[in-house]
Amino acid sequence: MALTTPLSITAIVPAAGVGSRMKADRPKQYLLLNGKTVLEHTIEQLLAFPLVNKVVVAITDGDPYFPELTLAQDNRVIRVSGGKERADSVLSGLSYVQEHQLSEWVMVHDAARPCVRHSDIDKLITEVIPEHIGGILASPVRDTMKQATQEQCIETTIDRSVLWHALTPQLFTTELLYSALQTGLDKNLSITDESSAIELMGYQPKLVQGRADNLKITQPEDLDLAEFYLQKMKKETK
Repeated sequence: MALTTPLSITAIVPAAGVGSRMKADRPKQYLLLNGKTVLEHTIEQLLAFPLVNKVVVAITDGDPYFPELTLAQDNRVIRVSGGKERADSVLSGLSYVQEHQLSEWVMVHDAARPCVRHSDIDKLITEVIPEHIGGILASPVRDTMKQATQEQCIETTIDRSVLWHALTPQLFTTELLYSALQTGLDKNLSITDESSAIELMGYQPKLVQGRADNLKITQPEDLDLAEFYLQKMKKETK
């Protein structure tokens, strides 16, 4: 890593979603994957990265699953109350980070992305922090992209050369991200990820190309693919 100054980063994991598209008996972050829940894989991967000091997890009040996890007793894992929307949950985590002065930078990561690699996190930090106000891992669009009509017919073909899939982690200064999310929520703006809140303030976050296998578990078939990627990652570290 090219950084020359000591750095500590707090990871925030919004984990209050229900994951209805999985059609499971529990939120997708608590589904089992290689003997552990998806959330456990995700948090353990973040905690294993040397620059991460704490992981702040935003959980729905009354969540019966999180307290049963072993990592719920880890003093590096902080639980805060999740909100109705992703932005509310992240803002709750940011409030904790600010109140306890944990770090100048925060890294927000999806609960359902257990396959993020340390090499990608390192690349994100190295490319973003020295010169930018923030940035995200992203993957260039590979398929031909179509814009649809309301009747689900093709209206036009979009130039994919300028399109990227937004991934996580997304890395920003604590103060700026808090201000951006609070402003966006106060104005009832559409905030689909942290970067979109920053963009609404007129900034242009850095795109850092990450691996396409950093998938977000959304559909039932994604579990098998995530299991394959995790096993592959485990073999590569031996």
